[in-house]
Amino acid sequence: MFHSRPAIRIKPVLIAKGRWIRILNSVPTAADEFSGMQMNISSNTHERKLERHVVLVAPEIHWNTGNIGRTCLATGAFLHLIKPLGFSLDSREVQRAGLDYWENVKLTLWNDFDEFLKKMVPQDGEVAVFSKRGAKSFWTMPAANRLFLVFGSETRGLAEEILYRYFASTYYIPISPETRSLNLSTAAGIALYESLRLAKPFHAWPPKSSSGYGEES
Repeated sequence: MFHSRPAIRIKPVLIAKGRWIRILNSVPTAADEFSGMQMNISSNTHERKLERHVVLVAPEIHWNTGNIGRTCLATGAFLHLIKPLGFSLDSREVQRAGLDYWENVKLTLWNDFDEFLKKMVPQDGEVAVFSKRGAKSFWTMPAANRLFLVFGSETRGLAEEILYRYFASTYYIPISPETRSLNLSTAAGIALYESLRLAKPFHAWPPKSSSGYGEES
C-alpha cells in the first residue's frame, strides 16, 4: 500500500547514451511508475501487492551493481543507489554487467541515506537491513507489501548509525566460518528472491516441450 505524500517534481538528467535517470529530489509519486511494476499475491481472501526496493549504500564495485540491477529488472524491483559511488554509472563495466538490460532498470540516485529516508518514508516493518552480524536470519524477514532491502558497501558494510537505527530489523544470510562474507550481488539476489517467496508466480518463459530440447532457441 502506498502512503500518501506530496508530489515531487521530477528532474531527469541525461547521463549516458540517451538514458535518463532520476537524481536528488526526483522521486516518482504513487501515481507514477511505482504503481506499475508490483507483484500480486493472494493472502487468504484478500489481494495484496508486493513492491520491492533494493538499496545499495555507497557501493564500490561496478560489476556488482550491474548484476544487481539486472536481478531487480528480472523481479520487477526498484534499485536505489546512495552516494558516494565507487564508480561512474556511465562506465562500460556497469552496462556490460547489466548487459542490454541496464537502461531499463528502475534506478534512483540519492545524495545520502537521510535524503532517501525523507523522500521514500519507509514505515515500521518495511525495512530489512543486511549484515553478517545481523540480529535475525533472513528467513524471518517481514512479508510486507512494500519492503526495502538495504545493503552496505563491499569493503566497509553499513555505517554503525544505520545498523543502530534499524537494529531490530537487521538480518544475516547464514555462512560458514570458512568465508568472511558473501559477494554483494549474491547476497542481494538471495534476499530479494526470498522476499518474493509468497509472490504470485511471474516467470515469463514457459517450458519447452520435450521435443523442443536440443533445438536452437
